[in-house]
Amino acid sequence: MNGSLNIKSMNLYNNVDRIFNELNEIGKSDSDNLSIKDLTKFDQFHYHGTDAIDIAIDLLEINSNSKILDVGSGIGGPARYIASKTGAKVTAIELQSDQNNLASNLTNRCGLATKVNHLCGDILDYDFKGQKFDAVVSWLTLYHITNHKILLTKLNDLLNLNGFFYTEDITSRVDLSDAELKDIEKEIYGKHLPSFDKYISNLEHNGFSVVSSEDMSNSWTEFTKTRIKTYNSEKDRNIRVHGKEVFESLSSFYNFVGQNFSNGKLGGIRIVAKKDLN
Repeated sequence: MNGSLNIKSMNLYNNVDRIFNELNEIGKSDSDNLSIKDLTKFDQFHYHGTDAIDIAIDLLEINSNSKILDVGSGIGGPARYIASKTGAKVTAIELQSDQNNLASNLTNRCGLATKVNHLCGDILDYDFKGQKFDAVVSWLTLYHITNHKILLTKLNDLLNLNGFFYTEDITSRVDLSDAELKDIEKEIYGKHLPSFDKYISNLEHNGFSVVSSEDMSNSWTEFTKTRIKTYNSEKDRNIRVHGKEVFESLSSFYNFVGQNFSNGKLGGIRIVAKKDLN
């Protein structure tokens, strides 16, 4: 994924153990057993939290017989939620070792270690040793990866014959200048930002048939706008729980993202595609 160090320029991916501060706030020690409900407010790094995961579960008809691959699984929120709600077996691959280690810790404390298998590695070259999946899912991750031709070929190969690919990902809504692209790369590690139509075309030219697609731009604009207002309105509380450095880091990140959705530069896509057998 073009290096695990550069991605840390994105403030959301720093100080990920801040989740322990939130758990301490609700009376949980760093070793207590946890429930999914304890975590869902803090372990979903994408937009609209578990509501977005429920949509994927319904669209893909995920059940206890399903084998799911979650790409860019972060600290494991979506993977745990899917496993807990459906009984599916979830393989969660994450590039960043600190997030992956934290994900494993939280999954074990939720009693889901037999359902969720955490892997630390780069999806582009990880050896799955012939393993196949019923669905590949990903939330706000694939835009970090430059070469989508290689990525889509790899994901296609990992799917069973009737397998599905589901992603919610960031797109561009305008032609971005070199300066804008540089800022976006630094602030959100944006490496691949096609238009909505180009995103669909890329899938269709790399082994997939698109089942459904939805432009998430307006929805995510409102979400990111509300998120920064809420976070800043709780400044005193957030500084007390996390410290000033973490507060300012996240506030800066939330502001950048919100501004670039609100000014019409960034957009979003939700897409379901099926492995093309032709």
